[in-house]
Amino acid sequence: MQRDRAWEILAEFAQEERTRRHGISVEAVMQAYARKLGQDEEKWGIVGLLHDFDWEIHPTEELHPKEGSKLLEARGVPEDIRYSILCHAPFLGLDYTQDMDRAIYAADEMAGFVIACTLVRPDKSLSTLKASSVKKKMKDKAFARSVSRDDLRNGAADFGVELDEHILFVADALRPVAEQLGVNP
Repeated sequence: MQRDRAWEILAEFAQEERTRRHGISVEAVMQAYARKLGQDEEKWGIVGLLHDFDWEIHPTEELHPKEGSKLLEARGVPEDIRYSILCHAPFLGLDYTQDMDRAIYAADEMAGFVIACTLVRPDKSLSTLKASSVKKKMKDKAFARSVSRDDLRNGAADFGVELDEHILFVADALRPVAEQLGVNP
């Protein structure tokens, strides 16, 4: 599968700019981790780009991402990509069978949380963001309240990276797409 086709699918189902931006942010993080691990950057990026493509039409745990996976299958998306996309939802209880499965869980919530932390900074800059600042925001239950703090911590742990290292890696991975995300590199 190629990125252009994945973008067409995302654009077909995700009408909200924030959903598309989130896909772009997780795509960037997944590509960076693939590069670091010597894996297929395009495939990992597609997992990131498509992981929430169906959220607007299936906004509940009962439907997302299981029903979305059926839509992707009908569009010829390979099984390993569909499985990794399912792995971003820990409530499904799936076994991680490859690094890509662990990476999407680690990248999903953290990418969104890092962007949220950056948006409230005076300089709105990823390059000046510190892991300690992000961890402080994690303690503030009112900040980005829909983000599961357990998913932030467990995603990094399940992927085998220290939380501070993961936060900084995610921030760095987002810098090339910063302008698309409404923040400064």
